[in-house]
Amino acid sequence: MSKENKLVLVLGGARSGKSEFAEKFVLHAGNLCGYIATAEILDEEMAERVKLHKARREKRWITFEAPYEAEKIFPEAGERTDAILFDDITLYLSNMLYGKDAPRGTTAEKAAVIRQRMKALLDAAKACGRTVVFVSNEVGNGIVPDNAMAREYRDISGWVNQQIGEAADQVFYVVAGQAVDIKRLAFRFE
Repeated sequence: MSKENKLVLVLGGARSGKSEFAEKFVLHAGNLCGYIATAEILDEEMAERVKLHKARREKRWITFEAPYEAEKIFPEAGERTDAILFDDITLYLSNMLYGKDAPRGTTAEKAAVIRQRMKALLDAAKACGRTVVFVSNEVGNGIVPDNAMAREYRDISGWVNQQIGEAADQVFYVVAGQAVDIKRLAFRFE
């Protein structure tokens, strides 16, 4: 399989099939695949989710744990694998916003910090020379949350998805297990 430098974003709601689609995409892009895991296992529910994800993956995967500063993982992942899955942006954003070294200030100030951190992540993904598939939840399709923290998270998540979507070569939206290449269908101003 040829090693290709491409960025892909896979979006969808909870249990939409986005992770399964992303895994298959990465498996088709390389023989040995990297899995950058962003989850911190802090409770039994998350432990069960991680267990389900690991059970789906076969021996062709090398896992890299990166709940923070994932840009530092890309050089090694690029050296050791043919294609990389980053699962997922949603948890990674939560870690950045509410975990260690969380930015302070207004939503706009926090968003500016997150935008710079995401730029570093995207730059590292591009520099590794491999196909990198980012998975993210589309959290903006529901009702407006009733609390400021949830609204802030929703807004920044939407901005991050736009930032990655702009940088990506392909963007897929997954619903009911079906993936649609929305970047190919997207309207563009000339």
